[in-house]
Amino acid sequence: MTEEKIKEEVAEEIKDEVKEEPVTEEIPQEEKKEDEDLQARFLRLSADFQNFRRRSEAEKSDIYAYANEKILLQVLEVIDNFERAMDAAPADDKFAEGMELILKQLIGILDKNNVKEIEALDKPFDPAFHNAVMTENVEGKDSGIVTKVLQKGYLLNTKVIRPSMVVVSE
Repeated sequence: MTEEKIKEEVAEEIKDEVKEEPVTEEIPQEEKKEDEDLQARFLRLSADFQNFRRRSEAEKSDIYAYANEKILLQVLEVIDNFERAMDAAPADDKFAEGMELILKQLIGILDKNNVKEIEALDKPFDPAFHNAVMTENVEGKDSGIVTKVLQKGYLLNTKVIRPSMVVVSE
């Protein structure tokens, strides 16, 4: 036999083997159910992990956004004292002018840190931003309008770090 004939015979034998249907083993029902359960469990774990990652990123951004809150609350107390001192000082005093410059510098620090004053005077009372400590009858004012601000309130970014202490008309 020549080499070519041997190659042809081998090629035909391979073709015959390929034409035969392969023997397939049927997967037992229990294994199918176990595979489906594992697949469902994997999908749930994957979704839980994605939710955890999103929640962690949100918490991290909140920590960065509100990290200075405690320090800023202490600075607000100093600013309140400066404002009280400014109200009591004579306007033409050089010392009072120096105090006013320091107060402006402190307010500039608040601005740089995204701290904004809550506007309250002559605005409708909003319990999310205001803390009513008194009510009073004022002619010409509707009920529920802020008539006096006893202590200014402030927002850090969009969060109320200190509500305004106000007097509200009845």
